[in-house]
Amino acid sequence: MARPKSIGEDELLSRLENVFREVGYEAASLAVLSKATGLQKASLYHRFPRGKAQMAQEVLSAALDCFTQQVIAPLNAAGDPEKRLALAASNLDQYYFGGRKACLLNIFASPDIDGGPFQPSIRAAFEALLKAFAKIARDGGAPASEARQRAERAVALLQGSLVLSRGLQNHAPFKRFLKELPSEILGK
Repeated sequence: MARPKSIGEDELLSRLENVFREVGYEAASLAVLSKATGLQKASLYHRFPRGKAQMAQEVLSAALDCFTQQVIAPLNAAGDPEKRLALAASNLDQYYFGGRKACLLNIFASPDIDGGPFQPSIRAAFEALLKAFAKIARDGGAPASEARQRAERAVALLQGSLVLSRGLQNHAPFKRFLKELPSEILGK
């Protein structure tokens, strides 16, 4: 009979995610990951046979699923664009813990110009967010030609505010971004 797992899948991915967000991919050694999860290295390899890259890919996949449900889905839903955007902004605030957590897309982005193992997922996530912001801009009355530009600016401001908030150890830039998001997207 197999020994029961000492940590559930959701909790394991959450702990791994916290490590990657805090120290980045390169610094997330197996020793650090083992300590954070409470699992021996052998147990981590048993659950993730392809090692740290598999752990990171599964963390990224779970995080993107959550982001899609909390942010992309409300933006793409039917209804009043202002209310949809307000819900998405509130969910962004929760998702990034008020600007205190780093974005995994940034953490896993490879410095390699030709991409890295996570590049397809990162690109798809950014495209989904850009499309959703552009859609809500169009739904709010922006011409299609301007909607994509508004979306790109909003994503750049989101990412920049997260980096700045983390670097300054002050979440005010992220909070300001959330407050100004309706004017960026809807022009209001």
